[in-house]
Amino acid sequence: MLKELLYPFDPNHLLENKRKIKKQLLEEGASFVEKKIAILGGSTTAAIKQMMELFLLNNGIRPEFYESEYNKFYEDAVFDNEELKQFAPDIIYVCTSNRNITSYPQLNDDEETVNRLLETEYDKFHSVWTSLKERYGCPIIQNNFELPMYRLMGNREASDVHGKVHFIHELNNRFADYAQKNDNFYLCDLEYISADYGLKEWSDPFYFHMYKYAMNVNAIPYLSFNVANIIKSIFGKNKKGFVLDLDNTLWGGVIGDDGVEGIKVGPEEPEGQFYAEFQRYLKEHKQLGIILNIDSKNEYENAIAGLKHPDSELSEDDFIEIKANWDPKDRNFEEIARELDLLPESLVFVDDNPAERHIVTEQLKGVCAPELDVTQHFIQYLDRNGFFEVTTLSKDDLKRNEMYKENMERVKAQASFTDYKDYLLSLQMQGIIKPFEPMYYERISQLSNKSNQYNLTTRRYTVNDIEAMANDEKFITLYGKLLDRFGDNGLVTVTIGQLEGNDVCRITLWIMSCRVLKRDMEYAMMDKFVRRCKEKGIRTIIGDYYPTAKNAMVKEFYALHGFTKEAEDDGHTVWTLNVDDYMNKNEVIEVNDD
Repeated sequence: MLKELLYPFDPNHLLENKRKIKKQLLEEGASFVEKKIAILGGSTTAAIKQMMELFLLNNGIRPEFYESEYNKFYEDAVFDNEELKQFAPDIIYVCTSNRNITSYPQLNDDEETVNRLLETEYDKFHSVWTSLKERYGCPIIQNNFELPMYRLMGNREASDVHGKVHFIHELNNRFADYAQKNDNFYLCDLEYISADYGLKEWSDPFYFHMYKYAMNVNAIPYLSFNVANIIKSIFGKNKKGFVLDLDNTLWGGVIGDDGVEGIKVGPEEPEGQFYAEFQRYLKEHKQLGIILNIDSKNEYENAIAGLKHPDSELSEDDFIEIKANWDPKDRNFEEIARELDLLPESLVFVDDNPAERHIVTEQLKGVCAPELDVTQHFIQYLDRNGFFEVTTLSKDDLKRNEMYKENMERVKAQASFTDYKDYLLSLQMQGIIKPFEPMYYERISQLSNKSNQYNLTTRRYTVNDIEAMANDEKFITLYGKLLDRFGDNGLVTVTIGQLEGNDVCRITLWIMSCRVLKRDMEYAMMDKFVRRCKEKGIRTIIGDYYPTAKNAMVKEFYALHGFTKEAEDDGHTVWTLNVDDYMNKNEVIEVNDD
């Protein structure tokens, strides 16, 4: 990832060098996911599109854009649009602002008139969302509204029903209510983004009257960055955890020199308060399932002693992996990722030392290590980068820390066995394998967009796609959950097969979470999948493997399950299985499919 595209970035530099930066991103040889993005604008959107492209490329997404004509967002959404239909967007971004509000209350309006105006404005946007959902069935991102650039009544604007501030707050609340009740609909919080940038500068009318941009041109990268964060989250490109330094990162001072009593953390002095607040901020991420790890050049005993400081907000139990030694940090970082069964780029490196950040990011391509200067800015720099932008929050996400801790217990248990099958049997594993169910549509979609290593076809599906296939007799759908004596791993694997003719089924998706690798869950899933095929009169199963930079581990997946390779072209292999010849392979998981 390019450091210049991480917060805090230089908006002028990005705007002036966008072509050069785009070329650099494309030449880096990254493996991109291709996505079609429609921007329906209420004002000029050309620069917004260009900046979005840079941030998306930096997150491994190569976009193709459809851009509406100036202020034609309503027409493009509500009326027939053959061009947009042919474009077939994967996601639609409705880029509007308070300049697209048609009517505000007048001071002599009664409350009933004001409410009618609110309903009229809300209904206009509601009709946009309803039409887009019916026509295209893809995720929709909608801006809410920034506050007005002036207040006719001063501070009373916030409480008086006639005030523009009050009117915009009411509209934003209705937008938020719609977002809470409708899947695949996401708000870009223009109200917060503009306030964070500075409303006076954001709303400078020069840019609207000169160029028809609804905001200061220099603010465009900040808006585009936020929209790109939502998109990369929807398509499974979020980070999964932190790898944290200790000295002068989680506390002030060097514990090896200053001792536990000499480090700064806690309420006694301003510097210690900054570090305590930063620790609280990091700990809050555990609620989202974000995992915390330590990579520190330190004696292990010193690291644990620092975490036992009476004013430390973080304790040893808050971390999954603790590497405190004198090995190079990039090596420790790589070991942490490997032991967690994650790619290094899934983790964010947080270290106050620029030299260490440089070494880690140079040795481990794709790892983010945001710039950190003074302690009081640590939270701002991490938070504004949107590494963990939340678009969905499943029960599995909430339990992720617990799941990783349980997995470490499994690793410890494995060490006591010489026979691997005996170890697997000792886990007392129970699998739940069933056709897709509505309660899991969101999690299944999320897993299809996140899984990169154990993913044979790399297809990505929205919640709407999952629901459609679950209700279509032409598809065989299965999800798998895995439990054992250490805990519940959650929903960890998904299979989709599409019927071709009367007796052939092609596997269009086979994915599995890396946290259950080498647990034979894939065998249990294949046993069940073949059985479902037999029930439907299927005689032949076809499987495809499409190679990517990350899924080499499943290159021979079909061979292990008794398939025969029929063709190979540029790495893409096609395999077939005669279902009558298949023999069940699961011997260690008790499967419940009732």
